[in-house]
Amino acid sequence: MDRVYEIPEEPNVVPVSSLGEDVIRGPNPRFTFPFSILFSTFLYCGEAASALYMVRIYRKNNETFWMTYTFSFFMFSSIMVQLTLIFVHRDLAKDRPLSLFMHLILLGPVIRCLEAMIKYLTLWKKEGQEEPYVSLTRKKMLIDGQEVLIEWEVGHSIRTLAMHRNAYKRMSQIQAFLGSVPQLTYQLYVTLISAEVPLGRAVLMVFSLISVTYGATLCNMLAIQIKYDDYKIRLGPLEVLCITIWRTLEITSRLMILVLFSATLKLKAVPFLVLNFLIILFEPWVKFWRSGAQMPNNIEKNFSRVGTLVVLISVTILYAGINFSCWSAMQLKLADRDLVDKGQNWGHMGLHYSVRLVENVVMVLVFKFLGVKVLLNYCHSLIAVQLIIAYLISIGFMLLFFQYLHPLRSLFTHNVVDYLHCVCCRRHHRERAENEEPSLEAETRQSIV
Repeated sequence: MDRVYEIPEEPNVVPVSSLGEDVIRGPNPRFTFPFSILFSTFLYCGEAASALYMVRIYRKNNETFWMTYTFSFFMFSSIMVQLTLIFVHRDLAKDRPLSLFMHLILLGPVIRCLEAMIKYLTLWKKEGQEEPYVSLTRKKMLIDGQEVLIEWEVGHSIRTLAMHRNAYKRMSQIQAFLGSVPQLTYQLYVTLISAEVPLGRAVLMVFSLISVTYGATLCNMLAIQIKYDDYKIRLGPLEVLCITIWRTLEITSRLMILVLFSATLKLKAVPFLVLNFLIILFEPWVKFWRSGAQMPNNIEKNFSRVGTLVVLISVTILYAGINFSCWSAMQLKLADRDLVDKGQNWGHMGLHYSVRLVENVVMVLVFKFLGVKVLLNYCHSLIAVQLIIAYLISIGFMLLFFQYLHPLRSLFTHNVVDYLHCVCCRRHHRERAENEEPSLEAETRQSIV
């Protein structure tokens, strides 16, 4: 039977080398104020209010086309947000008419936020008291470079609050990539062709940009949690700052390039953008079909095959929406129960950024040589160079994170430098082999003579 040790507040003072396969009893988790839930609710309400305000302005100015697209992006993302929260909390199997009604009028995040705040205040009042219902959780943790198994008790209330946090993290990604990205792209396009920035549209674009950046940052954190589910992961301020800078530069440069490309070619750009999105959308399904695997039937206990198919389609749409604007930090694998490939996949990351860099360069060149001067009063060459440099800097921050700041980089079988070294070595060996072939042919001819 495993022995259980008490772990002190500072984990680095534990004598790890003498524990072997023993389990360390960790301290009881402390509940913290749900800032992330409040922030996600604020972003949702702010973006919804500013979008509805711009719909009213467009309608007042008889700009039906702009009004329709602005309202459509708002409605689609809002409906997907409500469905996400209902799915995570499993409300359809519960008798909660008030919550379902709030979701029906698109105010589900507000009522969920109030529930989380009430749960936090209840925990705060009962601080120091032992909960009657607890469960044991085990996670691995790297201490002094060695894996240690830590076990701690989690109360029912703390677990419920953690479930609220996880639900809002997924909600923020849905809102960011299925609502804020198309909304921000379209509002930038309207601003570019109308050559004016009213206050309402500026507020909407600011909310959308913050939502996209926040969603992309959460995407990285959730990808690490999913890939290393057995480990207790802690991200420090420096790691979060690096991810935020990386994602901000990547998304802003990508969206600006898409807007400039669309404003240059107008309707001619639609087939290229649609084809790009469809390739990303159907790529996981093509791999799933070629693998010959069966559809996973254990995603949820009470799901039928139709329900499982709906979930897979929704996840694929979100995956395509993320990869259209930035890297998803994981590879979708529909044949697996977890739906993701938990390998590091340096090749997938390198392929994504290589293809996106070529696409961005091509779209920037189209804007530079075919862009109408009426669009902008600035030098097109300077804008093109700045956008490409911003995208390259984002790639630099991405490499910096995976090489030096990843919380579990010691578990990598190969890091970024190793992958780049392998690529360079293969190219060097190939060139060396090609150079040696003519010399061998020449020696053979001389020997024959």
